[in-house]
Amino acid sequence: MLLVGCSGELSSLDPAGPAATATAHLWWGMFGYFTLVLIVVIVLWFYAMRRDPGDISHQDAQRIQNRWVFWGGLVLPGVSITAVLAFGLPAGHSMLPIPPEEGEAVQIHVTGHQWWFQVRYPDTTIELEDHMVIPAGVPIDVHLTSADVIHSFWVPRLGGKLDMVPGHTNVLRLEAYEPGTYRGICAEFCGRDHAHMRFTVEALEAGEFETWLEEAESQ
Repeated sequence: MLLVGCSGELSSLDPAGPAATATAHLWWGMFGYFTLVLIVVIVLWFYAMRRDPGDISHQDAQRIQNRWVFWGGLVLPGVSITAVLAFGLPAGHSMLPIPPEEGEAVQIHVTGHQWWFQVRYPDTTIELEDHMVIPAGVPIDVHLTSADVIHSFWVPRLGGKLDMVPGHTNVLRLEAYEPGTYRGICAEFCGRDHAHMRFTVEALEAGEFETWLEEAESQ
């Protein structure tokens, strides 16, 4: 029952690509760590409420208070933030358009409109609406921009989200482990029909993708 929302078409906790997997691992790590911190804080709170403070001097009480402020207010947050950065930076690294170790990334241009996504394939005449076709197992560099207001491109099962800004191009790295259909949404409020601004990513086998390109170009 508690995990019923951890899967589905728009669940970032049900990853189907390298970037989404890194994000999911980071989330579960943070969830486990901060759950432990919460339990410890609750236990200490109950202990503080029930214990007998005894007869201590004002100086001793101040020294104990300072100790709690130092360890609980400075050391614990500092260690927590450092840990999140240590694991979060590599996760974010997987979403950058860094040249892959083998082969080349496929480039696709996506422009956000109110309230639809225009998908174009460079050096071709192929143009799609609210639908993107990619090869599975191949890095995809999605060049994102907007024709009107700020949108945000997000395919939860394949990677993180990135803003689509008018007059500027951001590049997001996506990759699907295997063929399938993945849902995407606009993750930035952009007006009246924002809730209905959705699209589909269809991942094909590499050979099938090349065949699709040829057929789509000839139409």
